[in-house]
Amino acid sequence: MPKTREIFGAGHTDLEQLHGLRWQWLEQAVGPAVVLPTEYPDGYHVPHHHHSRSQLLHALVGVVLVTTRHGRWMVPPDHAMWIPAGIEHSVEMLGDVSMRSVYVMPKAIPGLPEGMRVVGVTDLMHSLIVESEKLPQGGELEGRGGLIMNLLLHEIPQLPERPLGLPFPSDPKLAALCRRFVAAPSPHATIDEWADTVGMSRRSFTRAFQRQTGLSLSTWRQQACLFAALPRLADGEPITRVALDLGYDSVPAFITMFKRMLGSSPRGYMRGARDAGEGMRRGPARLEAPTPSAVPRD
Repeated sequence: MPKTREIFGAGHTDLEQLHGLRWQWLEQAVGPAVVLPTEYPDGYHVPHHHHSRSQLLHALVGVVLVTTRHGRWMVPPDHAMWIPAGIEHSVEMLGDVSMRSVYVMPKAIPGLPEGMRVVGVTDLMHSLIVESEKLPQGGELEGRGGLIMNLLLHEIPQLPERPLGLPFPSDPKLAALCRRFVAAPSPHATIDEWADTVGMSRRSFTRAFQRQTGLSLSTWRQQACLFAALPRLADGEPITRVALDLGYDSVPAFITMFKRMLGSSPRGYMRGARDAGEGMRRGPARLEAPTPSAVPRD
């Protein structure tokens, strides 16, 4: 019987060692997809790394920040982050996090996303991840297991994309403006002010910003405000306080922006996320030291 330890009592060194063992195992695993659970304590940071499989990172409980050289993406409960194979990324935990990751071989099926994106997890995908986690991992599956894994793969391209990415421009001056905005977001920042700050005309600025981020400044700014608001709302802060701290003149104005971006009011959105997380929360999670024939589960 492998020695076990309570996950939230384990030190960071234990987690780092098990990460290394897991990544080595993943590189040798066969089959189009592997589903593995991970439990993290608040504040844990997974340093930059990459793997040969793409990853669908699904946060059941807690909020996750994924960072690459191209920007930052937030993954709240009931969402997932698609990370293509080979992309260097780090992961930061905001609160205790219960995570399920689907590691997918490149070109396992046609139509898999080519770029980073945050997606909503449908009820069907949620159930498929729960069921597939129980299956033997690291080999070819047949019968019911093969059908579940095949359907899971085919559902990935169907997941609805959510505007929770925050890509940064490649230009250092524009990126510096974005970093300052993320540190102190406000809905009142204007294109003219940003263009003047970097010594560009309005037209040149808007073209450069759109080309380097794929977003208009207005959309980027709204996503940055969501980026700042969601962790606070997830912690139970009042909507009024969050809205006013972000510089909105009224709570209705903040709620209107939130509904336009995410399709639900802040209260309804967070209630749905909490319900999904509580429905999946398990008993005390444990770390198992892997054996040669076992999956490194962390």
